[in-house]
Amino acid sequence: MGLRNYWIKDPNLSDSGFKKIKWAEREMPVLKMIMERFSKEKPLKNVRVGACLHITKETALLVKTLREGGAEVYLCASNPLSTQDDVAAALVEDGFHVFGWRGMNQKEYYECIGYVLSSRPNITIDDGADLVTSIHKIYYKISSNEVAYILNIIGELGEELVKNIMGGSEETTTGVYRLRSLSSQGKLLYPIIAVNDASSKSLFDNPVGTGQSALDGVIRATNTLIAGKDVIVVGFGRVGSGIAYRARGLGARVTVVEVDPINALRAAMDGFRVESMSSASKHGDIFITATGNINVIRREHFQAMKDGVILANAGHFDVEICKRDLEELSVKIEKITDCITTYVMKDGRRLHLLGDGRLVNLACAEGHPSAVMDMSFSLQALSAEYIVKNYKNLPRDVISVPREIDLTVARLKLISMGLELEEMTEEQKRYLESWHLGT
Repeated sequence: MGLRNYWIKDPNLSDSGFKKIKWAEREMPVLKMIMERFSKEKPLKNVRVGACLHITKETALLVKTLREGGAEVYLCASNPLSTQDDVAAALVEDGFHVFGWRGMNQKEYYECIGYVLSSRPNITIDDGADLVTSIHKIYYKISSNEVAYILNIIGELGEELVKNIMGGSEETTTGVYRLRSLSSQGKLLYPIIAVNDASSKSLFDNPVGTGQSALDGVIRATNTLIAGKDVIVVGFGRVGSGIAYRARGLGARVTVVEVDPINALRAAMDGFRVESMSSASKHGDIFITATGNINVIRREHFQAMKDGVILANAGHFDVEICKRDLEELSVKIEKITDCITTYVMKDGRRLHLLGDGRLVNLACAEGHPSAVMDMSFSLQALSAEYIVKNYKNLPRDVISVPREIDLTVARLKLISMGLELEEMTEEQKRYLESWHLGT
């Protein structure tokens, strides 16, 4: 297969894409400030960035910022259903190398990753770690269909990929889990900045952004009334807690299912009902998973559910709701809309799965609001700059976003919102630095 400069659904959709990107720009002032500085200083000059991200209007602003900084950017989708095809078309018209469209199959998805890797990136930016783990599978010669699809594109490049890479960054919780697993085994090949764990990302993007956008996906797909519904949120971490709070704010009765005793206790102290999945499956109307784990809703839970339940996933991969069990229990499967698949059980009960079990906020809506992605993608841009300046001294490990970058993004966001910080007096600073003042 010959190499491509881009691979998208339809280049003729670009007009709509440009309008969406312009709309997002008004909500992303921090990234715009960084873009203006990058345009002058060119901190990423002669750097090739390989990015595996949701191809949305917000991502468009990130890749434009990287290019203003001097980088050449190759972008592929990080989910088969999350690409906004008109945005992809606009980026291609604007000169970017974009590989992805909504509705890709597995072969196409990994071939698109192959096209990004064929650019021999110096920096990787990932959302879910498919790009990075693909590099590692190729390097360690781990055979799979996915690797075969990629090798079909990159040929003999193989281990040569790693020699070009300065470092990378990871956007989401699931990706950080995967990369920490690599690191714990001593197999991580280059430094990765865990953008997901920065305070100005994890305290806002994860609970606030997903909390709103996951419910937005459920509502857009079904037009169901949340008020009065029995909503089961599986997982009460950063993402699940945000979904639970916002479902309650819309008038739902919310039950939390958790395996972690601290998270479960926090949910209980915040006024949520806490149950096992076995108990919750008997009474829930809407189930939303946010654990990052596999098969958290499975056969025995489907068998206990009442007629008409809605099943949605807010985790990165489509593994939390066991589709295999749903299929095996069904006598009929109906595609109601692009976002709703109905599984008819032997006893006539109908269970409705949204977005094929993939990220409901992106498969059935537009993803996080631009205003919250402003911070997350500002962290990504500044992390790329940090890698270029410091890669020779960074360990081959999953590392934190430098505190100063985290604080810079938060300060710029406050400024953009017209808010002011209090400043400590010199006396207050001395007091906090002192140890001999007592009761």
